[in-house]
Amino acid sequence: MSPALPKKFAFTCALLLSMGTATAFAQNATHADSAHGTSGHAQSADTKKAEAMSPEDFVDDASAKGIAEIETAKLALEKSQSQDIKTFAQSMIDDHTKMNEQLQQLAQQKKLEVADNAKLMDMAKKMILQVRDESFDAAYANNQVVAHEQTIEIFRNEANTSKDPELKALAQAALPKLEMHLEHAKALQSKYANKQ
Repeated sequence: MSPALPKKFAFTCALLLSMGTATAFAQNATHADSAHGTSGHAQSADTKKAEAMSPEDFVDDASAKGIAEIETAKLALEKSQSQDIKTFAQSMIDDHTKMNEQLQQLAQQKKLEVADNAKLMDMAKKMILQVRDESFDAAYANNQVVAHEQTIEIFRNEANTSKDPELKALAQAALPKLEMHLEHAKALQSKYANKQ
C-alpha cells in the first residue's frame, strides 16, 4: 500500500462517516457491476459459490469485506462500553488491515485491475453496521458472525477453486484466522444475545 493510500482511505472513511453514509448493513450484501465502474469484473461471492472467482473479483470482494470489518470495528471502539467487544474490535482492525495490505501487495505484483479505494468504500459501506447505542454490542456481535461467515465463504471458495497459486495460498493461510474470528464473534453473540 503506498503512503498516500492510508491518508486517502482515512479521509474517505471520515468523510463517509461524517456525512452519515455508513447507514446500512446488508446481511447478503452484493455489489453490482456499477460498483466497479466499467471494469466489468463484478459478481458477488453469493452468485459464484461453486465456481472460481477471477483474481480481481476475489481481491475486490475480500478487500471490501476487510474495509467493512475495519470501519465497523472503529465504530465498536467508539460506541461499546464492553472491554471484550473493544478487544475483539481492535483485533479486527489489526488483522483485517494486515490482510488487506497483503491483498493489495499481491494485486500490485500481479498487475491485477482491481477497484480503487473509492469503489471499495462504496462496496464496503453496504456492509457497515448502523445501530442504536443501547443495542450496539449485540448488533455488533451479530454483524460480525454474518460478516465472517460471508468472508470465510469467499476465502474458502478461493482456496478450493483458484487457479492462481499465490492467491490460493493467501486464502488458505487466512482461513484459520478468519475461522477463529468467527468463533470469537459467536461467543460474543451468545454473551450479548439477551442484552438488546
